[in-house]
Amino acid sequence: MRYLRMFSNAVVAAALGAVYLAVLTLQLNPMVPLYPANLAGLLLTLGLYYGVHLATLFYAVIVFRQILSAEVFSPGWISLRVLSWLLVLDAGGAAALMWFNLLAYAPMQSLETARRMAAGAAVLTICALLFLGVALAHYTFGRRRGRVGGTVVALALLASLALPLAVRGAGSPLPLFSRPLDVDIGIERPAGGGRVVMVLLDGGSLDFVSTAALAGRLPNFGRILDRGAAMHLNTHRPTQPEPVWTSVATGKLPWKSGVRSAARYHVRLASDRLELLPENCFAQGLITYGLIGPEPHDAGSLRARPLWSILATAGLTTGVVNWPLTYPAQPVRGYLVSDRFYRPGDAWLEPDDPAAIYPVDLLPAARLAGDRARRQFDASAIVEARARAEGQPRGDEVLTDWMHEEIARVLQQQFRPHLSAVRFRQLDPAGHEYLRFAMPSAFGDVTPEERRQYGQVLELAYARVDAMLGRVMATLGDEDLLLVVSGYGMEPLPLWKRAVERAIGNPRLSGTHENAPDGFLLAYGPSVSPGRKRRGSVVDVAPTVLYFLGLPVGRDMDGYARTDLFVRDFVETRPIAFIPSYER
Repeated sequence: MRYLRMFSNAVVAAALGAVYLAVLTLQLNPMVPLYPANLAGLLLTLGLYYGVHLATLFYAVIVFRQILSAEVFSPGWISLRVLSWLLVLDAGGAAALMWFNLLAYAPMQSLETARRMAAGAAVLTICALLFLGVALAHYTFGRRRGRVGGTVVALALLASLALPLAVRGAGSPLPLFSRPLDVDIGIERPAGGGRVVMVLLDGGSLDFVSTAALAGRLPNFGRILDRGAAMHLNTHRPTQPEPVWTSVATGKLPWKSGVRSAARYHVRLASDRLELLPENCFAQGLITYGLIGPEPHDAGSLRARPLWSILATAGLTTGVVNWPLTYPAQPVRGYLVSDRFYRPGDAWLEPDDPAAIYPVDLLPAARLAGDRARRQFDASAIVEARARAEGQPRGDEVLTDWMHEEIARVLQQQFRPHLSAVRFRQLDPAGHEYLRFAMPSAFGDVTPEERRQYGQVLELAYARVDAMLGRVMATLGDEDLLLVVSGYGMEPLPLWKRAVERAIGNPRLSGTHENAPDGFLLAYGPSVSPGRKRRGSVVDVAPTVLYFLGLPVGRDMDGYARTDLFVRDFVETRPIAFIPSYER
């Protein structure tokens, strides 16, 4: 019977732990109203997921304590002595998670939201200390102070649940954002000047590029490093393509751009949607087990003008291929090929969605260019190499990069836009799976046979991107600026996470960008001042592009125009101009 009483205490503590995690989730999503139906649905969802796991953990802790104890441990059905210690774990762990998420997600939150979350975390920290004080007093004085301790625990428990929600606020949905993004706001078009050509990379590492280029294995990257400028770029969490590339496009942090994660998450037992899931508490398992459903962002999620819309206000043309959140394709001066032009997960299917490209009459030309790239694609060699490396007879990431490159080449020749951009994805999946073999010293468990078989896979991906980069450089004009931008880098997966991945059947995962490793920016052209520059941010890219093209920088942008990328003569003839905002 005493083991049942141990279990009842574990269940109570687990339920309270799930409530704390629900409070954390609501703090990260201040737009979710605190309607009873929403709260009940969220609590039930997190209770089903976290409650079961926490109950198992707490019960194991109590039983382990009984095994180590010299006397029989027989708590009550709800024991103050047991719950006070378990509440220390609950409240202390939740407070630590709140502080961690507050720091990790700082770019995702407005200053007011961050202040409210910090106040809630402080309250929970104080309550955790009160629980610890009661637990120590009960351990020292026994049951003589039980009534006082029970009162303190009850009051601290009420405060730890109610006050963080009170300072968070009732919440309200964001107002509708219905202003068209292509409205002309009267910016004068600058005369003359060169074009900007952008190559966007997912998961590229400047350290990897520099090492391979120094050894002569990436000659085109080497040319840029020798004659151009380079800098690391600070990125933000969650380090996903959608929020990161939106920050690059708008020059604004995610809480301004409206895109704070890869998707909106529909809690199946509640009516509202979450925009952020808490870090470091296995929240992705909620998706894996189907308790919440991701709804991908699209172009309608943007709450700020991207570069192609800003340039349209000045009459400048843009050409964008495979930039995230460009579906459905919005009207631009030039062309826009969405990241959903080819269907995710099946690049071999013919594109047939007119909403994936603008103007729609370019669909036949883009399709022909993609077909031509598919025919030129040396599928037999690449698929064979991937089959040996990972047992999968597919090369979709490589193939789509080839097709997007060809589409961008054909359309650039036709339009010659002032700004052209194409995004390549293959470095990201290659880094996730093969970083371990490319950097064996950082992992320590790579056999010589694995090194021989898989050690070159990641560098081959960089070599293919390097070749694409060379073809882009061959098209540059005398005054053009080439920007190679990696939105985030790649780093080794921690040992304990590798163990978890192996346990769930994913032993190949070895690279991660979960902790927001730096991306990079490389600049190349006659106006560029060569050398390594001080660290920048992904939100610096858009202001720098505007500056080069002679357009004013929005004062409400969070980034800066990096004039240190350019030679003195260029900077002296082009002072930075400002406009209050492009959002009008």
